[in-house]
Amino acid sequence: MKRWGVLIGTGVLLVTELIVVVLLGLGDRFRIQDTVTVNEVLRSVEADWRDMGNHRSVRGAAYVVTDLGGNVLFRTREGLSESVNEGIAHRDTMLDIYAADEPVGKLIIWNEGAEALRAEKQRAAAVFAIGILLQGCVCGGYMLYLQRKVIRPFRGMKEFAERVAGGNLDVPLKMDRQNIFGAFTESFDIMRSELKKARLAEAEAKAEKKELVAKLSHDIKTPVASIRAASEVGLALSETCRQKEIYQSIIAKADQINALISNLFSAALEELSRLSVTPLDMDSRELRNMLENADYLHRAEIPECPGCLVYADQLRLQQVFDNIFANSYKYADTGIKVSFLKDARLISISIEDEGGGVKDEELPLIKEKFKRGSSVGNVEGAGLGLYLADYFMKEMQGELSVENGRLGLIVTVKICLSGMSGGVRI
Repeated sequence: MKRWGVLIGTGVLLVTELIVVVLLGLGDRFRIQDTVTVNEVLRSVEADWRDMGNHRSVRGAAYVVTDLGGNVLFRTREGLSESVNEGIAHRDTMLDIYAADEPVGKLIIWNEGAEALRAEKQRAAAVFAIGILLQGCVCGGYMLYLQRKVIRPFRGMKEFAERVAGGNLDVPLKMDRQNIFGAFTESFDIMRSELKKARLAEAEAKAEKKELVAKLSHDIKTPVASIRAASEVGLALSETCRQKEIYQSIIAKADQINALISNLFSAALEELSRLSVTPLDMDSRELRNMLENADYLHRAEIPECPGCLVYADQLRLQQVFDNIFANSYKYADTGIKVSFLKDARLISISIEDEGGGVKDEELPLIKEKFKRGSSVGNVEGAGLGLYLADYFMKEMQGELSVENGRLGLIVTVKICLSGMSGGVRI
């Protein structure tokens, strides 16, 4: 409806301007003299020619009477054309005055239409100026409308798509049914929810696979260990070389089976270490924007960040912050405090909630794969958030540390300054 209003308003302005142009093009009608008045003036002047001093001007007409030498014999008022050249320049009506069939002077009738045309042009210029101003306001308003209802939501969808592509499915897409992408944003967020469910189901399946592998390895290792122990006893009691060779072979095969089981268990945990991280130099002022993007529930106090260049992968660093804030939302559900600290090599971002933290003996474990604190209760989660965050920071040559603070858990993200990565100063 608003778009139609803008189009209709712009169309009305254009039609108004076209009407003004047409009227201006017909402006010559103001230059046409009234022939009846002209003839009346000419007859009156010719009748009073020999006594112009007593000539009475024709009502409604402005004119000048001159002799053949250009001398002014009569004028109705000052400011009129008093010579042929002035009359031509002003487009006045000029007629010869005859007496006894001989030309005796010139009648110069003032063109009143010139002033009317000039006034009409001024009015047209004012109309055009107002029209252009109104069009500028309409276009400016429409640009603001597009910025708010199209460009800004489109950028939000772009950032959302980048997060989903990076594997972050916890941050919802803000929905606004008032913009043209309203239905799309709702569909996109439904897609995120379904992807998150699928990801959780996948994580649960992986956890179940890990649990199954652990159970199978335990179940298999127990009889294998019994076989090996019995073989060791048989080896000790063997009397012939042939018997000893058989028992030694059984022990070797038992060790081989045990090694294969251990390899199978380790292989199930290797897949998450294949995510690519590509750090580059970036402005530290982006960190505040990334923290604000991660804090989509607006629970954090985020100060200004010290200005510098840092060495990080923006997509993965955003994922680190997203995981930290998502954990705080899920497990603490309190306000969050953010602080910055910069030294010669690193910039540290500390993120503290008020959820009471975790048990001291669990702190070294919660960064490991599939590990969560015992206080999480029935809150859903795969135990991969801090593991991935720690992995990404190591790949960016930074660090992620976890400690209990006065009120809750403190997660500190340490990012290398540009030129300090790898310990090489540029």
